[in-house]
Amino acid sequence: MRASRLPGSLACFLALALTAAGCGLSGGSGDGEATAGGCKVDKANVGSGALTGDVKGDITFQTTNLKKDFGGYFNGVIAAFEKEHPGTKVKWIDDPGDATFTQRLVADAQGCTLPDVVNINVNTAIALTKNGYLIDLDKKAPDAGEPFVPALWKSSLYADASGTEVHSVLPWYSGGIVQTFNTELMKKAGLDPAKPPTTVLGLFADAEKVAKASGGKYHALLANPQLRIPADWQQMGIKIFSADGKSFTFADDPRTAQWVEAMTKLYKAGGMPRDSLSSTQDPANVFGQGKLVYGPTNPNFLRFIQQNNPTVYKKTGVGRYMLDDLGHTVGAPQYIGTSATSKNAVTAVAFARFLTNAKNQLEWAKDPNVVIFPSTTASLDDPFFQSVKGDDPFAEARKIVASDRKTATADEIALTPGELNAFSAQIQLAMQGKKSAEDALKDAQSKGNELIKQGS
Repeated sequence: MRASRLPGSLACFLALALTAAGCGLSGGSGDGEATAGGCKVDKANVGSGALTGDVKGDITFQTTNLKKDFGGYFNGVIAAFEKEHPGTKVKWIDDPGDATFTQRLVADAQGCTLPDVVNINVNTAIALTKNGYLIDLDKKAPDAGEPFVPALWKSSLYADASGTEVHSVLPWYSGGIVQTFNTELMKKAGLDPAKPPTTVLGLFADAEKVAKASGGKYHALLANPQLRIPADWQQMGIKIFSADGKSFTFADDPRTAQWVEAMTKLYKAGGMPRDSLSSTQDPANVFGQGKLVYGPTNPNFLRFIQQNNPTVYKKTGVGRYMLDDLGHTVGAPQYIGTSATSKNAVTAVAFARFLTNAKNQLEWAKDPNVVIFPSTTASLDDPFFQSVKGDDPFAEARKIVASDRKTATADEIALTPGELNAFSAQIQLAMQGKKSAEDALKDAQSKGNELIKQGS
């Protein structure tokens, strides 16, 4: 498992906000009261022993900015649950998901009014689990993980107040990751679109061939390192953090220097536009202009190209993402958590499991207005993902990602904006020949560790 780490600013905010409420999970206090995160709760919500009882009564369900586009779907799920369990009522709240989302959720937790069932991201899951606000599913619903892809379930663990890693959330939907490329430009460079690279450094080697063949008329990749880190490093199996997550270690691995050297060589060879080193150009736009060989890795990008540049879309190839030394891909899904402060935990857990079951996840994934991939094995085995006919790029991507999701984990590493900027600045100096790869990485790591101490 990874050493989970909150971005510094979020960690500081949560530490201050949650201290007043009290942290941790307890089966009971001195006067016999059960507590969770400092809130008085039903004793059945905490401690050992699975939740038991009838599924009935009222609960609150909160999503994040989904009602406008998917109201019909969620209202249907809620209606089906209420029909299956007479006597239940699910009140749906949709948070706008803006910059103050976490603050609002923390305020709810402090006030012991966290929604019974809540849609959260990785960082919020980490914080709420550590402070005792989410139900420990390993104890309260020990069979909850059965429908989910084993690798994803196994890696969706977060530390509680004691430091023990527990399943406090159910993995929900995620985006996929694929290789996309302009097949016509690949052929011009002497590359075979049927054999895309299988490693990160192999991608750079192919990109050098593009540089030699293109004469500057088109390029392989954009140069800004922010587009590639830390994903490339993680895929190469480089240990970015120490085991405790409290310091950076990427500069200690010689493979990171190899990566910087490969980026530098490609940049100098003309495989990347000179003006893209520090720019915020969107690769999707450049690819859509037919001037970039390798496009973005999000399958949703294919929809963008199909709608805006149909000529380029017809030339777009799709391949499995580079597994490299890691052996699988990573990607943080959205999660569904159940509140340890719920006054109706049996119904909350039942609804969370109903929402994330194979049938309901598959139904949403089939919505033509969304490009998402489910977290259950049965959903991914459905013909919708597996029986792909023709050579349509998006259809092919669906099949590739569905297969990939069966081995992908939730171990995606995210850097804070300050860390990403600091690392990129040093690597850009190396790519310009102003520093060696080793010195740039050493300085980047040093600056990163300073930012961690400062709570960047």
